[in-house]
Amino acid sequence: MSVSPKPPFKKVLVANRGEIAVRIIRACRELGIASVAVYSDVDRGALHVRRALEAYPIGPAAASESYLRIDKLIDVAKKSGADAIHPGYGFLSENASFARACRDAGIKFIGPTPEAMELMGSKTSARQAMQQAGVPFVPGSAKGLATIEEARRVAAEVGYPLMLKAAAGGGGKGMRLVRSEKDLPAAYDAAQSEAERAFKNSEVYIEKLIEDPRHVEVQIFGDEHGSLLYLGERECSIQRRHQKVVEESPSPIVNDEMRRRMGEVAVRVGRAAGYTNAGTVEFLVDKEKDFYFLEMNTRLQVEHPVTEFVTGLDLVHLQMRVAAGEKLPFRQEDVQLRGHAIECRVYAEDPENNFLPSPGRIQKLTLPSGPGVRNDSGMYEGWTVPLDYDPLLAKLIAHAPTRAQAAARLERALSEYFVGGIRTNLSLFRAVLRHPDFIAGRLATGFLDRMLAGQAKGAAEDKGNGEHAMIAAIAAAIFESTAPAANGTGAKNGAPNDSGSAWKKTARQEALRNE
Repeated sequence: MSVSPKPPFKKVLVANRGEIAVRIIRACRELGIASVAVYSDVDRGALHVRRALEAYPIGPAAASESYLRIDKLIDVAKKSGADAIHPGYGFLSENASFARACRDAGIKFIGPTPEAMELMGSKTSARQAMQQAGVPFVPGSAKGLATIEEARRVAAEVGYPLMLKAAAGGGGKGMRLVRSEKDLPAAYDAAQSEAERAFKNSEVYIEKLIEDPRHVEVQIFGDEHGSLLYLGERECSIQRRHQKVVEESPSPIVNDEMRRRMGEVAVRVGRAAGYTNAGTVEFLVDKEKDFYFLEMNTRLQVEHPVTEFVTGLDLVHLQMRVAAGEKLPFRQEDVQLRGHAIECRVYAEDPENNFLPSPGRIQKLTLPSGPGVRNDSGMYEGWTVPLDYDPLLAKLIAHAPTRAQAAARLERALSEYFVGGIRTNLSLFRAVLRHPDFIAGRLATGFLDRMLAGQAKGAAEDKGNGEHAMIAAIAAAIFESTAPAANGTGAKNGAPNDSGSAWKKTARQEALRNE
C-alpha cells in the first residue's frame, strides 16, 4: 500500500470548523501541506484557528453569513494561495454549487464531482438511478409528490405505515411517520413546510416504513482512474431524533458473506453515480437481514474514525491523494477488518433537560487516553462553546480485538472524560454501554428511544421514594462521619476529619454518580 511521498497539494483551505476542521488540519500537517482555516466572529478563539498555519475571518456568527458563503470561501482560497479546499462534513460539504465554484476557480474540491453530488443529493433522483442499476431499495415513490392526491394514490399502493421524507435532505428534517390515511394530509403539509425551511425545496416522497430496522452503512472510496472499493460497514442504529450518536465497525449483525453482498451493492451504487473520493452508502436492514438502499452521503462521514481503526487506513490522507489524481494504493482483496471500534459523539447538551444545547465556557477539561483510545476534539479548557452551531464537541473512539473488549475500553475512557462548566451527554453513553440489548448486539433505530423511555418510567416510579432515599443517604453519611474508625477514634488514622460536613460529602457523592 505504498503512496507517493510528495505532498498532494501545497496548501489546503479547510471550509469548516470544530473537531472535523482540527482533524483535517492534522492530516495536512502529516502530509506536509500548509493549512488555512476560516472562522466566524464567534469562532475567533476556536481550536481549529489555533491549529492552522493561517486563518482568515469570513463574517458574523450566523452560518449563512460565514461558513455557508461560497463567495467568501473562494475569495479566501485565492488570497491565501490555496490550491485545494476540503469541506469536511456539514455546511457546504454536499453542495454541488460549491464544488462547481471551486472547479470554475481552478481550485481542487476534495470530494466527489458536482455531477455526482447532484444525482445523489436528491433522494428521488437517487432512487430512480438505483432502480435502473438494480439496487434493492425500500418500496415507495421514485419521484417527488406533486399533490396530496398523488400522495394518497402512492400511499394506497405502498401501504401503511409509511414515511414522508424530504427529497433534498436528511437528518430527520422534513420527515413524518404516517400510520393511517386520515393522518396523511396534515403530515404531508408539515413535511413540505419543514423541507422548504431546511433545504429551500419542499419536494417530499413516500417510503414504506420498515418497522424497527437497523441502520448499516458501507464506506466506499473511488479514485479518478476507475478503481472503486468498499471498506467495510458501520452499524449506526443508535440514533436520537434521526441523528446518529453511537457508531461501530464492524456491525454485530453482518457476517463475511453479507458484508461482501452489501459491499458489492454499495460499489454498484457508486458506479451508477460516477463516484470518486470518499462516500457512504446507507442501508436499512430488516429483521430477516434483507437490506435496502436508503441514501448516499457524498462526503466524509462523522463516524469515519471507526473505519480507520479497523482498516488501518487514513481516509483523510486518501481523500487528498485521490483528489490530487493519485491512484488508490490497494485493491479490494487488500482490505481487511481487524478488531472492533466503537465511537460516541460528545455533545454540549443536557440529557436531563430534553437534550437542549448547553453552551458556555469550559472551565475544566480532562481527556481520556491509553491504548486503543482516540479523541477527535474541537474544544479546550477555557474555550466558550457558542450557541450558533451544532453542539458536537468531540468524538471518543475505542478499538480492541473484540466488541466486548472495545466496549469495556470505551467505558473506561468515558470514566476518565470530564467536561466542567457545561452539560454534556457523556452519561448517556455509559447507560448505553451497560444496556443488555447493546451488550447482546440487539440494535435498531428505536433502541435509544426505548432506553430513554424506560429510564423516564423508572424515574417516575422512583419519584415517590426519592425523599426517603435522600434522607437515608444523609443519615448514612452522618453515621460514617461520626462512627469510630479502625483506630478507635472518630477520624481515620487519628487525623482530623477534613472531608467537610456530611451534607457536602453527600452532595459530592451525588454529583459523582450523576457525572
